[in-house]
Amino acid sequence: MSATSLAALARTSDPQTVLRRFLALDAVVTGANGLAYLAVSGPLGRFLGVDSGLLLALGAFLTVYAAAVGLLASRARPAALPVRAVIEANLGWTALSLVALAVWLSPTAAGAVWTVLQALTVAGFAGLQYAALKARQGISD
Repeated sequence: MSATSLAALARTSDPQTVLRRFLALDAVVTGANGLAYLAVSGPLGRFLGVDSGLLLALGAFLTVYAAAVGLLASRARPAALPVRAVIEANLGWTALSLVALAVWLSPTAAGAVWTVLQALTVAGFAGLQYAALKARQGISD
């Protein structure tokens, strides 16, 4: 993805702001997902065909993870190493979601679709963050 495309998506041409906005978007979406899992794990578990205890644990993890990513996004210049860690964690989440779906989860149709859509969304965040980090390094480092 070109720096121009990233700038258009983030609505800014400042490489620092582009990276921070994609981190912040990740934090908001992940946090909302985590809070939903915490707040309505029972009904969501039934709808998705996933154990509500698993959703509670995932909700707690995602909420903490989102707070950490949000903290990173709040930095004027997020350090490259933690940004890379977020990118790798997002890629790991994507892979684990797809493996879980194939190997041990037995969700409803809605749950299977949700798992794939969630994995693709998280992979998209990883891709945007990686491209923004590379653009920042190419311009300012």
